[in-house]
Amino acid sequence: HPRLIDAAHKALDSRGFGLSSVRFICGTQDIHKQLERTIANFHSTDDTILYPSCFDANTGIFEALLGPEDAVISDALNHASLIDGIRLCKAQRHRYEHSDMDSLERILQETQSLQNRLIVTDGVFSMDGDVARLPEICDLAEHYDAQVLIDDCHATGFFGRTGRGTPEYCGVEGRVDIINSTLGKALGGATGGYTTASQPIIDLLRQKSRPYLFSNTLAPSVVGASLETFKMLNESNERVEKLAQNVALFRGRMTDAGFTLGGDASNAIAPVMLGDARLATQFADDMLKKSIYVIGFSFPVVPKGKARIRVQLSAAHAEEEVNRAVDSFIEVGRKHGVIE
Repeated sequence: HPRLIDAAHKALDSRGFGLSSVRFICGTQDIHKQLERTIANFHSTDDTILYPSCFDANTGIFEALLGPEDAVISDALNHASLIDGIRLCKAQRHRYEHSDMDSLERILQETQSLQNRLIVTDGVFSMDGDVARLPEICDLAEHYDAQVLIDDCHATGFFGRTGRGTPEYCGVEGRVDIINSTLGKALGGATGGYTTASQPIIDLLRQKSRPYLFSNTLAPSVVGASLETFKMLNESNERVEKLAQNVALFRGRMTDAGFTLGGDASNAIAPVMLGDARLATQFADDMLKKSIYVIGFSFPVVPKGKARIRVQLSAAHAEEEVNRAVDSFIEVGRKHGVIE
């Protein structure tokens, strides 16, 4: 977007290309602190800590917050970065069946003797486009005195009425204790991640989170563009609303044509379920011949027998582009016998 490019140029001119340092030595400029305040205000939290990526945020949080007297309780389909981060900590590790509240409650009951329990889930699951059952998760957390962490990378900036992600979409704003997310998708699309939470949690992460302590700071140009992204989101819901229209158009026409789509009906991640891995690859190749760029996903990225074309809608897509994509899906789908 021209505004983001301009903001990045201005930050590059005024703050330089890079700082050659981690944050706590000489890697913190005024705009880094400004961005952290902006993100906290956006999510209505106390404070925010920036990371080079959300992968770093996810791998840096569990070891810093949890010890052997604690438990982390993770959804079975959580993102790989959450899984890697959990492996680094010394807390008891438990996994509940995907979005299964009975399974989650059973583990909460079994771990009541422990000091702290942290429930961990994606907000929107990246491969399937389905949404975590946050109202029920928050209810269980409050009932059993646990905390909730969500990775909201696939929701922040475009999901929910004003783009504030899964907590807004699910009506649980203020009930999620820790939000990890990215600046590398809807919020500019370059790089960077963050944890936003209560002040004591952020203060502890600044002292103990290894990716924060031992990774170079975000480049000023990325920080400047990210600030502009939040400014645009706070000014208008236009792009969020445009994306919602594109999602409804694509999902509606594809379903009417006979395709099976996964995920939440409101989410921009729209997996077109095909089942067979070779079919998914051939389908994507044929779509590219029609100048439609989509990717086939198969094992080990997704379970065997659940290969798919993973479509991601954007607010930048014009209505005619969405319709052309659907028309191409229909033509290729008929060629391969996916639809009649």
